[in-house]
Amino acid sequence: MFVAAHVARSDFNLFGSDAVIMAVTIYGAAGFYLGIDLPPAPQKIRELSPRGFGSRADAVELLSAAGTFLAAVMAAIAVSSIILDEVTRPQGARAVFWGWAFGASMQIAAGIIARARTHIS
Repeated sequence: MFVAAHVARSDFNLFGSDAVIMAVTIYGAAGFYLGIDLPPAPQKIRELSPRGFGSRADAVELLSAAGTFLAAVMAAIAVSSIILDEVTRPQGARAVFWGWAFGASMQIAAGIIARARTHIS
């Protein structure tokens, strides 16, 4: 929500309507839910740890954690810009938006992979 408000304050023309801002907010909420609420890894995957480096479950958790971190950093930048009442440049707004969108997409991908993995085994 804060990223959408940050970008809406700039001259970045993608966010011209309330519907787009609502869609971005829903996308972020879906990413947060799917990326944070990962189902536990099946026992088979936990036991198969090649050379002690971890398993595929670790990759999913890393994807989720990296996406959460990236989305949170972009949200913190957006919130600080709103609080400090800075003038948002279109290039900065684009960077914040695409960074946040990439982080939210990583969360969604991690959630989908983790859920698919539990249904397969």
